[in-house]
Amino acid sequence: MNIVLHSFGWDDAWAAAFAPHAAVGHEPARVVVELRRHFYAVQTASGEVLGELTGKFHHAAARDAQSYPAVGDWVAVQVSADRARAQIHALLPRRSRFSRQAAGERQVEQIVAANIDTVFLVSGLDANYNAKRIQRFFVAARDSGAQPVIILNKSDLCADPEAVRAEIEQIVPGIPVAITSTHTRKGLKNLVETYALPGRTLAFVGSSGAGKSTLINRLLKDAEAMPTGEVREKDSKGRHTTTRRELTQTPAGALVIDTPGMREFQLWDAKEAVEDAYPDILEIAARCRFSRCTHLTEPGCAIRAALDTGAIAGERLDSYFKLKAEQAAKSPTLRKPSAVASKPGWRKKADEANTRPFRHRHHREDE
Repeated sequence: MNIVLHSFGWDDAWAAAFAPHAAVGHEPARVVVELRRHFYAVQTASGEVLGELTGKFHHAAARDAQSYPAVGDWVAVQVSADRARAQIHALLPRRSRFSRQAAGERQVEQIVAANIDTVFLVSGLDANYNAKRIQRFFVAARDSGAQPVIILNKSDLCADPEAVRAEIEQIVPGIPVAITSTHTRKGLKNLVETYALPGRTLAFVGSSGAGKSTLINRLLKDAEAMPTGEVREKDSKGRHTTTRRELTQTPAGALVIDTPGMREFQLWDAKEAVEDAYPDILEIAARCRFSRCTHLTEPGCAIRAALDTGAIAGERLDSYFKLKAEQAAKSPTLRKPSAVASKPGWRKKADEANTRPFRHRHHREDE
């Protein structure tokens, strides 16, 4: 096994998947940078070269945006005699991918990063903090096939970061939550020792100003490896200092993918992931007296009873209904157990039906 490729995540399983391409004389390479349309920097066994899609590949991929290579993908290439350029002939099946719906009115999947082992959902503990945004990223991470880890960054700007951790652990139970500060270096050593292992691929996602690039610079031990910028004081939003996705290797041998900040994040076809992210709500809904309970006025509604007793947090239920409604809009035939509850005014009707009015402890507007 080539040492260079192995250090970029190549293993026996990838070699087996690549066998048909090796039989026709192609070489494996990993996409490390998306440069411009149909051009990529790819890492081969002998070094990094400029890769370009063949006309045949482009023609086949044009029908489906997700068929184009993304950072982290393994591809089959034919390298030129001078080892300076390569033609990309094929894309190996992905083990995981973190996707979102591309910005705009058209429903198009945009793959943020591919073949990742751990995806870090980074949120700043300043005005950037938004629990509902974290839930949205979490669902996308569950759908990706990678291990999700939530990073609460900028802990030096928060009076009680442990209280925030407790809140997050309640709304996304079972997911590791790390508290970090690039200013005081709190939590960075544990992050490196736990996740930044040789050959492992890590992706950092989150909104602008959360501190993703600065975190990566600490992992790379290079303060200028990824460009960083100041955030606006009034709302802690940052400029898009990262303008492209790029895979970089840390001194410890881990592979890190930085991504541009996302001010808008629309989930892409994550129906099953939404269900997986809210097993407690599904379990309680199964106890409703009626199988098609709308959770508004029906007698014997287990969801309303759980709201009354505090067994379900109102914000968590709100988030679930909203994400279900989004997925239903993508697939009109999707049948969800709480279709009516996702319509405007459902909370008011549910409040009137409850013996005790339902109120959120906090309210944050989701982006």
